[in-house]
Amino acid sequence: MSANATNPLDFGSDLLTADPSAHVWNDGRMYVYTSHDLNCQPDFFMQDWHVFSSTNLEDWTAHGSVLSVEDLTWADNFAWAPDAAYKNGKYYFVFPAGTGFKDRINPENSTKWMGIGIAESNSPTGPFEDKIGAPLWQTPYANDPALFIDDNGKAYLYFHGKDFDYRVIELSDDLRSVKGDFIKMDMGGYEPKMEGPWVFKRNDLYYFTMPENNRVLTYYTSQSPTGPWEYKGVFMEQEHESNNHHSIVEYQGQWILFYHRWVETPELECETRKRQRRSAAEFIEFNPDGTIKPVVRTDEGVSRFSQRLLESTAQ
Repeated sequence: MSANATNPLDFGSDLLTADPSAHVWNDGRMYVYTSHDLNCQPDFFMQDWHVFSSTNLEDWTAHGSVLSVEDLTWADNFAWAPDAAYKNGKYYFVFPAGTGFKDRINPENSTKWMGIGIAESNSPTGPFEDKIGAPLWQTPYANDPALFIDDNGKAYLYFHGKDFDYRVIELSDDLRSVKGDFIKMDMGGYEPKMEGPWVFKRNDLYYFTMPENNRVLTYYTSQSPTGPWEYKGVFMEQEHESNNHHSIVEYQGQWILFYHRWVETPELECETRKRQRRSAAEFIEFNPDGTIKPVVRTDEGVSRFSQRLLESTAQ
């Protein structure tokens, strides 16, 4: 199934997607792994993850669900923000999932727990299989994983942990277990509330990016994937006082920011949450010193990707 580009991205169906994790694999396609919001859901009760791909960011192919909580033995809900990686000739899908119920009115009654699992496939579009049949750890409660493979092959897992943020842990070579203990990173003395970290490397500089206070996108830089990190500030302001979740990747010489927007969905006639989440994208640019230029949400998004490539070639 294919569809033309808009912003939010048109993945070719009415599927509500969020938390886009973008990667470019060896076949040269852009793959975007997303969570899937159920229509009019009251509180992020989510059941599966999807993947979409494109060669021009204008026409997208929907590959369907790559994994579901029905495939898990240790969780039955909260199929939240995923990530993916390629190593050892296999594709890895890292995901949060959990059990229980979160009582927002009377938090003392909440039983919700979340952990991070990892699944494998021979294909970037899955299906992925949970090989270890358990989360990578039970404590701390954790979600929003970001799996970064460094140039030397070492795999680092960043995440949002309850009372346990700004930590990273190395994974074993087969990515089926953790290696060593959690590393508390030096963030230069600034550690605001956060979720959804994303780490990437550009010109030998590491970037730790996140939704600060779960809303505005900010970042740090470092010479190492484990810090120490230097806070650099905001590169995308918040919208509608709603959460954001993002990824940043280079594609054919252009850097792209994927994120989600909360947009009006009158066609759903939801009694609550009139705005629903949909995946979106923008071009992202850097200053000569490596700092990120401010990014503004646009209705155009990356729909001019092919034209932009032509313009870059002509220069």
